[in-house]
Amino acid sequence: MKTSISTIFLLLISSFSLAQNAQTLTLEQAIDLAKKNNIDLKIADKEIEKQTVLKKTAFQTDPLQVQYQGGQFNSVQYDHNVSIQQYFPIGKITKANRQLQEELVKLAEKRKALTEYEIEKAVTIAYYQYLYGVSIQKLNTELLDIYSKFLKNAELRFETGESGKIEVISAKAKAKEIETQKEQLELELTIYQKQLQFFVQTEDTILPDTSTALQYPMMLTKDNTKIEGLVNDYYQQQIAVYQKEANTFKALKSPKLGLGYFGQTIDTKSYFQGFTAGIQIPLFGGVNNARAKAATFSMDQSQMELDKSKLALKLQKEQLQNDFEKQKKAVDYYQKEGLQYADQIIATAQKSYANADMSYWSYISFLNQAIDIKKQNAEAINAYNQSAIQLQFPSFNNN
Repeated sequence: MKTSISTIFLLLISSFSLAQNAQTLTLEQAIDLAKKNNIDLKIADKEIEKQTVLKKTAFQTDPLQVQYQGGQFNSVQYDHNVSIQQYFPIGKITKANRQLQEELVKLAEKRKALTEYEIEKAVTIAYYQYLYGVSIQKLNTELLDIYSKFLKNAELRFETGESGKIEVISAKAKAKEIETQKEQLELELTIYQKQLQFFVQTEDTILPDTSTALQYPMMLTKDNTKIEGLVNDYYQQQIAVYQKEANTFKALKSPKLGLGYFGQTIDTKSYFQGFTAGIQIPLFGGVNNARAKAATFSMDQSQMELDKSKLALKLQKEQLQNDFEKQKKAVDYYQKEGLQYADQIIATAQKSYANADMSYWSYISFLNQAIDIKKQNAEAINAYNQSAIQLQFPSFNNN
């Protein structure tokens, strides 16, 4: 038991120290920092650099052929022959290779854009989860204040003989329960902070700006088509890559031009030299034809994946929209009516109980009712935030 208490105490001290040394960030700052630090984005940048460098491989020549021949190939004398030959691609193959590589660079950029989208979503969820934890913590503090006042009133009534000891014991138990919950909430906030730090991928301690409104600001008019554009661009770029890949395989059927030089001796007395020219004609192009056709199949598959993703996103957004409207109605109720009722119940009950116009059990009943309303409000806002963020950032699976 002592060990558990010590552990909780150390964790609380750690969380307090964490808050003292933390860097406070707005949501936009947290997202920017995450995009700067994220390892997946750094890998994506390297992929873009790699594909950009590979554009230099568009012009591909065959290996230089160097051949030496020695022996009695002219007469009984031992002669020497040295020849050098190089084949160069002609036709559209170089252009096709360059265009394919350019499309691969663009595809890497589209993948990076999707990764940035997922990072923005993850950071936003973690950010508002922490704010939710802070709101629950504030509610807990408010409740502790309410029950502390109740405890004082109960002790006063007991001293004057207006009530029994059961009221004092009950008030102390409830206050102790809320104090324990406070310690648990401190630990939960530390967990939420570590989740945010994980997505931002920094060793520095960061915290959300707690002055940020708890309710997530929905901006459907601005970003509601963002994912559709990203998905469309990604699959259209895949189709472009496969199209250029098919063109490259078709261009491989083009002939290659060869140029060469030779020098040799005849009867070991003289040195003769000359030039050669040749052409390589692919007579059997079945392999490249099959590869080109396979690339067209990949184009069709990408188009099908695009159509499937559009339908999935459409259905997902309809479902998310319905859930969002449901959560919004709950939040509207609590903000327009529910919280006002809760405050009125608490104020009236406290006054009536202090004036001995209300029994202990009635007071507790009304107090619990008001507390439940406040808890339900916090939970409703959290559910609203999760729904709003999911609607703002629908999920996309590009595996």
